[in-house]
Amino acid sequence: MFKTGSESGYKQPLGKIAMKTLVYGDNTLMVEFRLQNRAMLPSHSHPHEQTGYLISGKLEVTIDEQTFLAVPGDSWCIKGGAKHSAAALTDSVVIEVFSPVREDYLP
Repeated sequence: MFKTGSESGYKQPLGKIAMKTLVYGDNTLMVEFRLQNRAMLPSHSHPHEQTGYLISGKLEVTIDEQTFLAVPGDSWCIKGGAKHSAAALTDSVVIEVFSPVREDYLP
């Protein structure tokens, strides 16, 4: 699958957080998240492994009760079932890959 970039197609799943599924295959799905300053992603878990990369901004990322300060260029991998949350300290852009594919994120 190949997909060209576009500024359209974003959904607003939570206040101050926009997301767009970029591309997906049989085993992985890639999403762009745009978090506004002070956006909060509440603590949650899911069975999918989640690998992330911070493009811009600054986040506090909490994985299994350990909190990290993420700046552009930082990345993380969250095991399936692990509790995690995030707080945007500035406007931020994150790319994340989920495996297996998150059916709820399919366009």
